[in-house]
Order: sequence, then C-alpha cells, then structure tokens
Amino acid sequence: MQAGYYNAAAGMVTQFNRLETIANNLANVNTAGYKQDNLVTGDFMRLYKEARDDLPNAANTKDAAKFLNRTLDRAPQIVDSYTDQSLGNIQKTDNPLDFALSKEGLFFAVQTPNGVRLTRDGSFTVGNDGKLVTKEGFDVLGSDGKPISVDPKAAIMQTDANGKISVNIPGGVKFVNGKNLYIAAPDNLRKLQKEGSNLYSYDQTDPLKAQSETGSVKQGFIEKSNVNAVDMMVKMIESNRLVGMYQKVMDTQMNDLNSDAINKLAVTKA
Repeated sequence: MQAGYYNAAAGMVTQFNRLETIANNLANVNTAGYKQDNLVTGDFMRLYKEARDDLPNAANTKDAAKFLNRTLDRAPQIVDSYTDQSLGNIQKTDNPLDFALSKEGLFFAVQTPNGVRLTRDGSFTVGNDGKLVTKEGFDVLGSDGKPISVDPKAAIMQTDANGKISVNIPGGVKFVNGKNLYIAAPDNLRKLQKEGSNLYSYDQTDPLKAQSETGSVKQGFIEKSNVNAVDMMVKMIESNRLVGMYQKVMDTQMNDLNSDAINKLAVTKA
C-alpha cells in the first residue's frame, strides 16, 4: 500500500477528532462557565526527532531515521489536548444567587455523589431543604467543607468579593454573617479533568485549600462560556474542507494503485 494513502487516512482521522471537539465547544457556547477544549496536531517525524536521542536504543541513529522519513514521517495525528481556562464575558443578571469569578484559575467547590468537584458555573439556587445548590442539585460548599444553608426568613443576602455571605433577617437592622463560599485555586490546572455537567475532578493527592482573600466574587453576575462561536465556525469549515481534500487524495491513491494492478500485475501472455 502506498504511504500517501496512510498519511491521508491519518489526516482524515485527525480532522474527525478535531470536528468532534469543535462541535462540543459549539454545543456549550451558551453554557455558563464553560471552558473550550483545543487539540494540538503534530506529525510522527517531529515526535520522533524530539524523543530520538532519549530512547535507549543503540540502533537509533540518523540512518535509521531516514527510513522513517520515507514512510510514515508526515502522518498528522493528535499529540495533545488542553482546556483554555481564559475568562469568559461577565454578564450582569441582578439575581442574588448568581455568582461569577473574575479571575482565572479559581473555582467553586460542590459536593456530588462522586465526591467534591470544581466548577466555574455560579448560577446557583436554593433547594427544597434550604441549601444552596447548583442547577443539577449538587450542594455548594462553604469554606469549612460543608453545605451552605440559606435561612428561609432572610430578606436579603449579600456576598462580598471574597465570598463572605451575610444575610438580613426581617425586622432586623444589621446583616448577620453566615458562611464563606469555598473558592478553590488548584496549583496545576492541567491536572483537572472534565466530568460533564460543567464539573472538574482534581488530583486527590493534592488537597485543595479554601482561598479567603481572592477579591474575585461578583454577586448578581454570571460568567459566560469563553467559546467564540465565529472562531469555532471558521475552524469547523476548515476541518470539513481538509476532510474533503484528504478524501480526494485517498481516492487518487487508490485509483493509481488499482491502475497499476490492472496494467502491470494482470498482464498475461498470449
């Protein structure tokens, strides 16, 4: 089989993976706090050159590399993926149960059936049991690691920039201090893993600590996703065109191969 056919097939698979990521980003363009995913495309030869001198192989020489250069050296493939943690637009809602974090690398902590998870989506509500919960019903945690309960008699709830909650009871003239929102700041954002429902899991061997002075909490605001719909559409069109180009290359390679088989291999003597 011709090497060009393999390269084109690898390129098509790479673009299919890229299209899947782009489609997922577009599907979450209106999801509060969503962070877009991106893929890094490379080729076999570049990866080989980077690791060639580190491999414990005596036969790993420049001459050996020349063979790879004649075979699968230019086959594109996905070499890495990452989540863009840049800030999305902060939109005012005037809902006292909406919260946005105005700095990168900070997350709200919530309790799920699978353990504590992190999220940037601060569109909270009050459950039937009086606890502050996410839209999915997960308990929002305070800085003490326990769920936050909201007094049903409270007329007003205020939260300062550090996540400290104060409430005003009807008939009173002063705000009574409540809990602090659990604001987490993981040391290595690359270790966070998306789990769905806009949640992230983190490395349990690296325990989180509640941040007390972040100055980043904005009550009555929500952070929109950082997906640029126009940019994603341009990338989708580009990937679709590349898929079509790779398909034409594969068709051409196969037609040439069939032609060679007919004209050379199928010749019979009279």
